Amino acid sequence: MFKIYTKTGDKGGTSLIGGVRVPKSHIRIESYGTVDELNSYLGMVNDLCANEKISESIREIQDRLFTIGSALATNPDKEVNIKLPDLHESDVTWLEEQIDEMNAVLPEMRSFILTGGNLASSTCHVARCVCRRAERITVGMQEQDEFIPPLIIQYLNRLSDYLFVLSRYISHLNNASEIPWRARL
Repeated sequence: MFKIYTKTGDKGGTSLIGGVRVPKSHIRIESYGTVDELNSYLGMVNDLCANEKISESIREIQDRLFTIGSALATNPDKEVNIKLPDLHESDVTWLEEQIDEMNAVLPEMRSFILTGGNLASSTCHVARCVCRRAERITVGMQEQDEFIPPLIIQYLNRLSDYLFVLSRYISHLNNASEIPWRARL
């Protein structure tokens, strides 16, 4: 029987793919932990919206997030003996196509909107914020000379755009009103 606990992290360390031990506060751990958090929120969005077309898209994105997580969890200085999945330019293009398709049926945005409308849409906005945090962390990794495939940053950037439009689309499907933000002057 496989045990979920190993006790190897009890003193605050963990291993990257490739076997290198790092503290659990390492930026690589922070990056893929944030991607995992994003993936969990997408599971909630999926459960809340109950729309098969959206579910198919979310499952596709969740798969890409596991791909990204595996890249972030890999020590770039060590050769690994396992085949890891990789991200493709077509994954970014697919997100753009999905955004364009949803935008085609949405009313034009004339101002910032307040998040909300229904629970699925609101949860999608939370996922968008977590996605932006994941993007900031990966950019920080790059700035600290940690190797990160540039396509990961591009994908996360486009995914946050997708999640914004998806939240609007979910509201649209549920006939929820968008509340424009009116600055108090």
